Amino acid sequence: MELSPLLFGLYKLAKYAIYPLSWLAILLGSLAILVAFPLSLRRWRWARYLTASSLLLVFVLGTPIPARLLLGLLERQAQPFDSATTQRFDAIVVLGGGVGGKGSLRPSNELSSASMERTICGAALFAQGFAPRIIFAGGDASIFGEGPQEGVEMKRLALQLGVPEDATLVEDRSRTTYENAVGTKRIVGNGSILMVTSASHIPRALGLFRKQGLDTTPYPCGYFVRDLPEDQLLNNPFDLLPDAEALRRSTLAINEFAGTLLYRASGKL
Repeated sequence: MELSPLLFGLYKLAKYAIYPLSWLAILLGSLAILVAFPLSLRRWRWARYLTASSLLLVFVLGTPIPARLLLGLLERQAQPFDSATTQRFDAIVVLGGGVGGKGSLRPSNELSSASMERTICGAALFAQGFAPRIIFAGGDASIFGEGPQEGVEMKRLALQLGVPEDATLVEDRSRTTYENAVGTKRIVGNGSILMVTSASHIPRALGLFRKQGLDTTPYPCGYFVRDLPEDQLLNNPFDLLPDAEALRRSTLAINEFAGTLLYRASGKL
């Protein structure tokens, strides 16, 4: 079942509850309110707890080592695709990873780095003959107003990369991974697909696609982490310092873990 615009907006809003930056804002906001008034002994204790919790959050989720460990737990489940296989598929399905709309500064619609990377991977797989057609899954995920459709923009890039027009299809109604799976099912039925998405997204996406009865083989396109969690060593002392990119990667991992739990609880996974 596809979400109504209202439910989709509530779904996107609810995701902020799992973002580490939201947790940090709540902790610091509570601290600011607390110190705005005269500090009693009890208030002073709470101020110390909030300060310590904020620092702990920054160093646990905002430094590279924990971020790599969290993403590594996901990406270790994404086994590399065997390009030497003789197996062929009914379709290659490329999942969208975001797109930015044109505006007064950006001259045209622009794929995110994840969407661009996945599209390039899909086009390369098509050129190697793994399937006779390629499906780009992703619609307009805007909450307010209208925006570009991921599938349309990915197809545009694929055509520039040499994929023939008559070999491409766009699934342009989906806004979530679950809707990607439902939309793909409408197109290919019980056919076999080679699903292209980021390595960290593979565990959740693969489960959702197979739950729809699709014969799905994953193709991880883009790893954030180089080594398995147990092989990660501290080779760089800067890995102990807070880093904005590390916080973003921790957020990405938490989003995947939370999404998996939510889909399981709702019976979609």
